[in-house]
Amino acid sequence: MKKLVFVLTTVVALAISQTTKAQTIVEVAVGNENFSTLVAALKAADLVEALQGEGPFTVFAPTNDAFAKIDKETLANLLKPENKKTLAKILTYHVVSGKLMASDVVAALKKGKGKVEVETLAGQKLTVKQKNGKIWLKDQAGNYSEITATDVAGSNGVIHVIDTVVMPK
Repeated sequence: MKKLVFVLTTVVALAISQTTKAQTIVEVAVGNENFSTLVAALKAADLVEALQGEGPFTVFAPTNDAFAKIDKETLANLLKPENKKTLAKILTYHVVSGKLMASDVVAALKKGKGKVEVETLAGQKLTVKQKNGKIWLKDQAGNYSEITATDVAGSNGVIHVIDTVVMPK
């Protein structure tokens, strides 16, 4: 039920945001309360301006629930100014250059027999896998995150919602 409410809230918020003006992916995230932790992290890492740029970008955006899976003390430490570089590396690990719509990902998965790697802005690869009718991200540590919503369009890219924060090496 919680997941359904989240999806409906996301769809309504995005529908409303799309009827006003073309918003960047950051503005779309700012307008959705389910991304408040992501937005706070982007601000702490000084990445807001970069992701409001021309792009295009594909962002695998963790929800507040995804960030809640991280130990509270660890997350609080990451948000401190002295850890800005580490936080920026984690966040740019969620971003791919170019606009990859869900249909592009599915086509690449077909071509790659259910698996494809994408290069992130952090300079490391994320593996995208199809399993049991769902699309998953596998990070460098072997952890998985499910893509729970796709094709949230912004003027400079697209957001795909994920349920777990992925981590680089």
